[in-house]
Amino acid sequence: MNGTTKRRLRRWIFGVAAFCFAGWLCLVGYVNWAMHQSPEVFGHVMARMPKPAYFVLPFETLWMRARKGQLNIGDTAPALTVKKLEDHSATDLASLWADRPVVLVFGSYT
Repeated sequence: MNGTTKRRLRRWIFGVAAFCFAGWLCLVGYVNWAMHQSPEVFGHVMARMPKPAYFVLPFETLWMRARKGQLNIGDTAPALTVKKLEDHSATDLASLWADRPVVLVFGSYT
């Protein structure tokens, strides 16, 4: 292989690597945007995410930054109103934890 062919090959490899890196940055930006949206939008994006993307994207880092929130250790919990499962009436959680501890369960436990 002569010098001109090596340079051409090196330039081609660098161009392909730069293109792949730019594509990766765009994908990271898109996933980061989706993580800052509502759960419905984020779920819609993740449902169409190809499996190999889970190996090349920094999901944990993006998720921890996107869902950080404003609470710190020792802060009081924010006011929260939820519906009861029995009769769907609204209940203020602050009124419940005045008497006893309150445990919130998210998701299915069956």
